[in-house]
This record gives sequence, structure tokens and C-alpha cells, in this order.
Amino acid sequence: MTQPGPSSELRRTLGVGDAVVVGLGSMIGAGVFAALAPAAHAAGSGLLTGLALAAVVAYCNAMASARLAALYPASGGTYVYGRERLGPFWGYLAGWSFVVGKTASCAAMALTVGAYVWPGREHAIAVAAVVTLTAVNYGGIQKSAWLTRVIVVVVLAVLASVVVVCLGSGASDAGRLEVGASEGFGGVLQAAGLLFFAFAGYARIATLGEEVRDPERTIPRAIPLALGITLVVYASVAVAVLSVSGAAELGRSAAPLADAVRAAGASELVPVVRVGAAVAALGSLLALILGVSRTTLAMARDRHLPHALSVVHPRFQVPHRAELAVGAVVAVLAATVDVRGAIGFSSFGVLAYYAVANASAWTLDSAPGKRALPALGLLGCLVLAFALPATSVMVGAGVLAVGAAAYGVRLRVTRLTR
Repeated sequence: MTQPGPSSELRRTLGVGDAVVVGLGSMIGAGVFAALAPAAHAAGSGLLTGLALAAVVAYCNAMASARLAALYPASGGTYVYGRERLGPFWGYLAGWSFVVGKTASCAAMALTVGAYVWPGREHAIAVAAVVTLTAVNYGGIQKSAWLTRVIVVVVLAVLASVVVVCLGSGASDAGRLEVGASEGFGGVLQAAGLLFFAFAGYARIATLGEEVRDPERTIPRAIPLALGITLVVYASVAVAVLSVSGAAELGRSAAPLADAVRAAGASELVPVVRVGAAVAALGSLLALILGVSRTTLAMARDRHLPHALSVVHPRFQVPHRAELAVGAVVAVLAATVDVRGAIGFSSFGVLAYYAVANASAWTLDSAPGKRALPALGLLGCLVLAFALPATSVMVGAGVLAVGAAAYGVRLRVTRLTR
């Protein structure tokens, strides 16, 4: 294993508050503005049940990630944990799943920004957003954390307004909140898989482990705190929107929060919601670029990706080559592709990533009681991954197979050249 030398180490500057903010910036926004509608379409009256299932699996994953991150406080997250606990192949597969899946998520979030800021010019705005945020990340982790803090405050204010307006309007009807399974249990599982996309941001805290102060204490505190705050926000917004729109209307909506506000009789708030959606997507994109670039750094250190990407800038103390490479790939995707299936594809990759995290955490203890949570998390990840839409499952499984084949080829070439 290649260890980072003095010239490639990152600077520890983030405290608990900064780490929580990075996690919130990753989670809050992507799910509320992007995943609620397709999840409602899949689950119908089982939407809230799907949200609860996604939260349970996310909690198991969060606890596994927190324990592992405290033991291995290095950039790379589950790539590092899988490598150390299960072996190089499983670490590589986790890193591959994360980088590929989250690169697609970056493009999706960039295009979400474009769709809200300038409909019809989504691609141009998306590329501009990627370039701008890559430049912010290049300037150092503290600049990124500061900008994320501003974004989180703005988005929380907008979401609070939506909740108050919807629940306080005459259009709100508690009867629409009846929990059922109108689309069957398969639909509930599919909704949970889609909504899991919204909770996955806490991984960003773990992947920044090399830049967190006192990581043994900071990371285990920051991850569950960020997840808990996000769950409260998501549940509040889902209940508010459902009470006004109902599951069927929510499932058909392209802009569910804006439509709910309009149905509640507060059309003047629609532009504010649109701005909030764009800002939320920017926050998610900022944190996604951070996380993908750090996993790229870790894989480059071990030469699973080009070793040139492992260099850390001497002044800004960031993996600048990895950030530029990630930014360039995302910009090309945002300029050229339609990423409507990105949420499903990303969810499959991230669930595979967390399956490795739970399997890694399972090896930490031999006591059955302490193994129950990672075992439940592993089972939950696998069930939700294969409950996703068939196209997402096939494409995701194909991408994992390509990654595994590339690993095998590289291993064979290395052995032959020794």
C-alpha cells in the first residue's frame, strides 16, 4: 500500500460544525427538490414508508461509516475501509462505485441548477456552475466550507417557508397523509432506493477524514448529527407537500415544491422556491465535487487511477489535479448528456459503496449484538439496490463489472511485469 508522504498530506482544519455543514450541504436539497416526485410516483401512498426505510438504511450506514472513519481518518472513505478490512479488491470496487456514481450525480445537480436558473439553457448554466465551484474548491477546503454554510442557511430558510405555507393553508388535508402501499411493497422499496440518493451526503464527512481536526471524536459526532437534522427536514417537507398535493399529484409534478406552494395559494413564493432549488443543487454539487476528488486522490495514491492525480497543492493544500480532472469530466457530461436516469444510477452505485462499508464494519467486532447493525445495513443496501428501476440496475451492474474487469487486467499486467 502506498502511504502518503509529507508532500501529499492534507491539512486538518475542519471542526464538528464545519463537518456537519458539509454533510448538510450534500444531503439537503438533492432529495427534497429532485427525488420526492419520482419516489411518490413509485410508492404512491407508501411514500412516507419509503422515506422511513431509506432513513433506517442510511442510519445503519452512517454508524458503520462513523466507526470506520474514526479508525481510518484518511481521504477516500469506504475505499480505504474496504481496502483495510476486506482486501484491496473490495476497497477498489467501493471507490469505483463512488467515483462513477457520484460523477453522474454531479452532472445531475449541475443540470438541476441550469433548469431552475435558465430553462432552455440548462447545459450552459450547468457547465458554468461546475467551473465556478471547481474554482472554489481549488482555493481550499475552508472556502468550500464557508460557501456551503451560506448555502445551507438559505435552503433551510426556503424549506421552512414551504412547510409553514403548506401546513398553514386551507388546501392542507391530513387525510392525504394516510400511509398505505397503493403501488405495492415493491413500489415502496423502489421509492426507498430513490430517496436513499438524498441521504448519501454524510459520506462526504468521511471522505474528508484527512482534513478534519481530531477525527476520532469529530467524525462519529458529525455524521449522525447531520443525518438526524436532514431526516427531520425531509420528513417535515414531505408531510407538508403531501398534505397539499397528495401522492398522485406529487408523483406527476416536475417541480413538486413549487407546485405545492402554488396549490397552497402562495404563488408569490414560487420564484423563491425556484431560487432555493438552484441554491440547494449548487450546495450538493459543491460537496459532491469535494467527495469525488478526495476518493480520486486516495485511489490515485494506490495507483488504481493515474498517480499524477495524487498531488496536493503546496499552497492551498487540496488535491488540485484530482479536483480539476473531476471538474473537467463533470463539465463534459453536463454539456452533452441527458441525465434523467442519474438518480437511479447514482443510487445503485452508492448503495454498492455502502454495502462494502457495512461489510467492513461487520469485521470490527465478533460479538453478534455489535454485528447486527452493519448486517442490517448490508442487507438493506442490497435489497434497495436491486429494487431500483430495471434500467438503473442493469447499467449500474454493468459499470461495476467493467470496474472489476479493469482491476483484474491491471493486476495481471502488474504480475507479468514483475
